[in-house]
Amino acid sequence: MSTPFQVRFPGAGGLRETGRLFALALDVVRAMPRRPFQIREFIQQCWFIASVTILPTALVSIPFGAVIALQLGSLTRQIGAQSFTGAASVLAIIQQASPIVTALLIAGAGGSAICADLGSRKIRDEIDAMEVLGISPVQRLVVPRVLAAMLVALLLNGMVSVVGVVGGYTFNVIMQGGTPGAYMASFNALAQLPDLWIGELKAVIFGFLAGVVAAYRGLHPPPGPKGVGDAVNQSVVITFLLLFAVNFVLTTLYLQLVPPKGM
Repeated sequence: MSTPFQVRFPGAGGLRETGRLFALALDVVRAMPRRPFQIREFIQQCWFIASVTILPTALVSIPFGAVIALQLGSLTRQIGAQSFTGAASVLAIIQQASPIVTALLIAGAGGSAICADLGSRKIRDEIDAMEVLGISPVQRLVVPRVLAAMLVALLLNGMVSVVGVVGGYTFNVIMQGGTPGAYMASFNALAQLPDLWIGELKAVIFGFLAGVVAAYRGLHPPPGPKGVGDAVNQSVVITFLLLFAVNFVLTTLYLQLVPPKGM
């Protein structure tokens, strides 16, 4: 029953939901090193998430890299800096586009499936039955799914980076008349290894966020069978909002802490 303070306080429901989501994230982190680890569940979830995301991610990454290369190629031609097209497009793909594309597919395909699975278990009272038996739903169900989302996001990010860079290179050289040597030379001159690490770190963090949000909405669906569908929609929207906010923070910290490489 809500207290008068909760009724009158604007935004109290949102704050409570945020606190519960943060508490679940802490519970997942604490439960990760605990034994026994559900290795079979982890492998099954890895295979499932990978099977529903590999093909869409590869298909999305090709036009994504091509659009970035074409747009940057046109811009650099206008300012007379065609030789820097390779560095600009590759860095944009590795640092920004690749983790974002990976996270969106993980949240849209894998996260929605995780939310629907846990939500259906919740409305069938399976989660309550596990708690009565003394089995932690977080350790048994949530942790393997979150770790699977993190691992698949890490691997998909590498695939998207490669496919996006190859697609951008191909479109720049074939459609815009760029030279392969200038494309690779500018990339080698301005890119550095931390650019790759920040992309991989973003992918892991985004995978964690997608898994935790999907698990939270699945464990707390609105009442009734229709509530599972509503929870899935909410999990995808919340994950997208968190991804862009966290991406802004990580990019800002990276640009402040890692000095850019000069010519």
